[in-house]
Amino acid sequence: MPGTDPRRASYSSVGVLIAAMFVLQGGAAFAKNLFPLVGPEGGTTLRLAWASLLLCLAWRPWRQRFTTSEWQWLFLYGLSLGGMNLLIYKALDRIPLGVAVAVEFTGPLAVAVLGSRRLLDLVWVALAALGIGLLFPWTDLGKPLDHFGLLCALGAGACWGIYIVAGKRVAHSAPGGIVTALGMTIALGLALPFGVVSAGASLLNWNAIGIAAIVSLLSSVIPYSLEIVALRNLPARTFGILMALEPVVASIMGAIVLQEWLTTLQAGAMSLIIAASVGSTATSEKAAPGPIDPTDNDPEPVLPI
Repeated sequence: MPGTDPRRASYSSVGVLIAAMFVLQGGAAFAKNLFPLVGPEGGTTLRLAWASLLLCLAWRPWRQRFTTSEWQWLFLYGLSLGGMNLLIYKALDRIPLGVAVAVEFTGPLAVAVLGSRRLLDLVWVALAALGIGLLFPWTDLGKPLDHFGLLCALGAGACWGIYIVAGKRVAHSAPGGIVTALGMTIALGLALPFGVVSAGASLLNWNAIGIAAIVSLLSSVIPYSLEIVALRNLPARTFGILMALEPVVASIMGAIVLQEWLTTLQAGAMSLIIAASVGSTATSEKAAPGPIDPTDNDPEPVLPI
């Protein structure tokens, strides 16, 4: 808008992005209400079903044509999205929200430093590895965390890394909404058998269906809409650094909504992982100095849960 102070617009965008993170993590915390009804697998299935339905109605992806190569990358994109959602919900069922989100951030961190020859990037990897090591029960310090839950969070991070790589290969094949709609549908196809085996007829529970609808709004529609607004005035590097702080927001929402209080050791370990993510983003040679183009189809490392 003419006459708008760029600095004020940037500050407003930071506030909008932080609000998006709180809504997103609030949705993740609220998703735990699904677990007693349908389990993590059933919760994933219902949440993806709503997301797929809404996105397909909005974008009508069946009108788009893809080459064989594009379909291959699209399937990898969707499968990684489905695996990421299944595994992070399994992790949330066993470990605190903030810890799960922090560990999951190792995926984008690995993608960011993969193939790098800079010594500084090895420092970020070492910091993250130290943080993860401190979270495992073998340290015998503080309150131990569930092994399987931590492994699920690491697996979700690996899927997130694949999601970023595959998404960049297919992003320019079609408008971003179409790619996301098809990816969500493929992800649903992966999650559905697990949901049916785990929850069975409970998937038809109206309470669970209603909660899943709310989770889809909180975890997808609202935060991603807010992010589009924020992206218009934020430099790419600033956006990346702020997103690396998402585990802090997750910890706050976990404490407020779920009464998940972290030990000093867990908070310290998370701080190491967050520092690694922030450091990697802040020192990246690829980060552009200008604002991000909100029409760019390339998927940003935003937590898609």
